[in-house]
Amino acid sequence: MEDIEAIAALQDPVRRRLYEYVVAQGREVGRNEAAEAAGVARTLAAHHLDRLAEAGLLESGSRRLTGRSGPGAGRPAKVYTRSRAERAVSLPARDYRTAAKLLAEVAEQAGLDAELCVAARRQGKALRGSAAPCGGLEEAMEMLAARGYEPHLEDAEGARGASGAAARVVRMRNCPFHAVAERFPPLVCGMNLALLEGLLGTDGPVRARMDARPGGCCVVVESSKNDRD
Repeated sequence: MEDIEAIAALQDPVRRRLYEYVVAQGREVGRNEAAEAAGVARTLAAHHLDRLAEAGLLESGSRRLTGRSGPGAGRPAKVYTRSRAERAVSLPARDYRTAAKLLAEVAEQAGLDAELCVAARRQGKALRGSAAPCGGLEEAMEMLAARGYEPHLEDAEGARGASGAAARVVRMRNCPFHAVAERFPPLVCGMNLALLEGLLGTDGPVRARMDARPGGCCVVVESSKNDRD
């Protein structure tokens, strides 16, 4: 029932816009910023943001948005981020997560990492169908967004493209396999990489590689080496 009630909280269009904005930022968002983004008054935004926090869809805290401390720094403001809890509804009830964890446990104990990666790469190619390998980072972002990865572009640390400008990489704020990856990280992250290699291709202008960081997907997508040189 809690998951149903939480998801039902997004039926309100203003509330949904606020939630989607906070989620898309990947950082703490204050009430003024959220209100401006959603095109509503601050008091209305505050009401809906607090309802989203009560429903468990957002987490709230407080900090000084000025970045200063001490006298004259101003009072801490309330800020919001996406909740780490997962919500899902299935009618009638289904428990695919338990099945996935059991299968992952057996695969890990049996040392089936390589076989799983072969199957994942084959599934990625099947999802791509007859289309050519991904043509660039923008196309990759569209494909990843459709699979629930929540991709965003950022500068690659210390990397430069052919023009001398900072190279760009696609990082993903969401891992669709998070619940299982937390318990079996090497197995599931390897599967995830193989799946994206199949989906995006390995001989085109982009490539997927492992680069695990807290709070996001373990894989990043970047221009292939030949494309960067």
